Amino acid sequence: MRAHELIAQILDPGSWTSWDTPAQHHRYTTIDDAYAAALEAARERSGLDESLVTGEGRLDGRPVALVVGDFSFLGGSIGVATAERFVAAADIARERRLPLIASPASGGTRMQEGTVAFLQMVKISAAVAAHRAAGLPYLVYLRNPTMGGVLASWGMLGHVCAAEPGALIGFLGPKVFEALNGEPFPEGVQTAENLFRHGLIDAVVGPEELRTVAISALSVLAAPKTDNPGRQPEHVTSDPDELPDVPAWESIVRSRDPQRPGVRELLEVAANTVVPLNGTGQGEADPAMLLALARFGNAGCVVLGHDRGTAIGPAGLREARRGMRLAAELGLPLVSIVDTAGAALSREAEEGGLAGEIARSLADLTTLSAPTVCLVLGQGAGGMALALLPADRVVAAQHGWISPLPPEGAAQILYRAPDRAPELAHAQGVRSRDLLRNRIVDTVVREFSDDDPDAFLRRVGGVLEHEVLRVRQADPDERMTRRLQRYRQIGM
Repeated sequence: MRAHELIAQILDPGSWTSWDTPAQHHRYTTIDDAYAAALEAARERSGLDESLVTGEGRLDGRPVALVVGDFSFLGGSIGVATAERFVAAADIARERRLPLIASPASGGTRMQEGTVAFLQMVKISAAVAAHRAAGLPYLVYLRNPTMGGVLASWGMLGHVCAAEPGALIGFLGPKVFEALNGEPFPEGVQTAENLFRHGLIDAVVGPEELRTVAISALSVLAAPKTDNPGRQPEHVTSDPDELPDVPAWESIVRSRDPQRPGVRELLEVAANTVVPLNGTGQGEADPAMLLALARFGNAGCVVLGHDRGTAIGPAGLREARRGMRLAAELGLPLVSIVDTAGAALSREAEEGGLAGEIARSLADLTTLSAPTVCLVLGQGAGGMALALLPADRVVAAQHGWISPLPPEGAAQILYRAPDRAPELAHAQGVRSRDLLRNRIVDTVVREFSDDDPDAFLRRVGGVLEHEVLRVRQADPDERMTRRLQRYRQIGM
């Protein structure tokens, strides 16, 4: 797809304005006769004067900036004039506080300009970094093909990164690999679908879907701040004496019910926008950790949570920490959702640094600059639960619980009798009523014996909206001080 075709597919009709000034290749590089002829032929064939098209338009009424590659101009290669166009566009987007959508289609560095062209990737990456440092969204859509230095710079720096189905995406072109190594590159590696499987990109979507995905993503990433939390929803309490004095074991049994809704059902029922993210962006993906952009009512946030029923390994926490960095960089509230029977117990988990990832997750959450809310939705066993717990505000479902170990394991340690788990769960104070009394949680969402699951989830979603907007309006320095004091004082 040509650059202007993609732009027309994404933007509101008639809203495009180009920022491009005529490319001045002679100003930047030495042009020999062969290169001059190649440039002229590329201009005639493509109707463009460079391999990048830049400008602004509206996306569902929202002003956005675009940088779009066109492969028909010298294979979408990047030379000095091309890089100058990119950096100028990024500067304008930053000055005007516009989200930047980038869509490369490129074979990489322009070989006719040699090492000087190669080094342009440094300043392009710096321009993207400056845009992100300003707290502005940067979305990337990788097209067929995206290779070499383009992929290894602005192609892989998106807050959200999607790719065209079947696109060839890789660092070293397969023809170059074969020329250097005397054998073909393995098939199926440099494809959009394979990158998705390995947690390197968030989605594989066709150009016809891109507009919808970008609108949803920016409705969270670039949403105007709403500071009025409104009234506290019904059936929520901060008084432990208002909660029924039911046995802790009843909550544990109910939390383990296979029919109990988890984080996926919560997003499906209670969120009005959901954009799933995928993997760490560094070659790992753990399906047991859910990461997404979401909106609960007027509250946009990054959501990360345990996908109940599956043990989570260290890669899952590295994925969660990607979500924490995203929230911090864009100033978005972070909602963490606890619902886990415990961490993966395996050689791979130990050698993959599970304990270290739990420690880093705790450190990141306690010091995160973004507002944070935690929801204890169900099971909360062990270090994997603790890793997502620290927050400015902690909400628990009535039958959510937190325990150092699954109660059967704790009973084995203390009594050599796993069947004494119900007795020990009561003694350890794991249930929401005890968590509220001990100031581990701030508020509890009531559950009822005749609860309709969707009604319960909508109730929880209303509480999350209220709590996210509440922490967002707090002074950042005061919020951080209160968060640290909160965990300093537990048990005192």
